[in-house]
Amino acid sequence: MWSLADIQDKIGIGLTESLAMTPAASVSGLYFSNPQASYFAVGKITKEQVVDYAKRKEMSVEEVERWLSPILGYDSAV
Repeated sequence: MWSLADIQDKIGIGLTESLAMTPAASVSGLYFSNPQASYFAVGKITKEQVVDYAKRKEMSVEEVERWLSPILGYDSAV
């Protein structure tokens, strides 16, 4: 499909031997529409979720709170 659409020459995005796209920031996909499809919000996250995430990512809770501040469901000290 990549060759058929001539992606490399048309927009400069290539495929490596293992089929990774280059440059690395490239994104592609197939998008399908449905009249019943809708967007949904994930909602705010709790302190318990932040603590669990920080532990799994081996990050401090404060750092996670800083990165995720727009979706925190509580007031943090940050």
